[in-house]
Amino acid sequence: MSMRTRLSALETALENEKREREFYLAHAKRTRNSLGKAMFRQIADDELEHYERLKELYRVWESKGSWPGTVPLKVENTVVKDILKNMIDKAKSEPTGDIDDLAALKEAIDFEAAGASFYARLRDEVNDPKEKAFFNLLADIEHEHYVSLKDTEELLTDPASWFRVNERLTLDG
Repeated sequence: MSMRTRLSALETALENEKREREFYLAHAKRTRNSLGKAMFRQIADDELEHYERLKELYRVWESKGSWPGTVPLKVENTVVKDILKNMIDKAKSEPTGDIDDLAALKEAIDFEAAGASFYARLRDEVNDPKEKAFFNLLADIEHEHYVSLKDTEELLTDPASWFRVNERLTLDG
């Protein structure tokens, strides 16, 4: 993949991260469900961090013409999965998700699936080990967002099943 193509891919990634952050913030503000609110806020924060790292990477890469060796490219791991764990007791008394919450979750799930695929494709198309590791990390984080959002969708649409699976309640003799 040529440098211009890779820079163009980074431009696309920057736009996607910015658009997704705005989406998550808008839905965090709108929803009444505290689980949905916390999930949307956390993912918005993660997307902002991705945006900042990608912007810094783009700036240095464009000016130097090569993958930067000095830019701190580490991206914090997401804590989005911890939100579900911390909200189990609270979730039982929460209002169920409304149609807008569910529509937002479905759109967010699509965003994250596309993002994970996009970063995985970039990872697979480059040769530099640092580039591969960076795009792999972003793909993994987007996938973790996807899984957490799917879990949230299940909790909001079928809480009884979600609790049965996640609390692993069984009848042992």
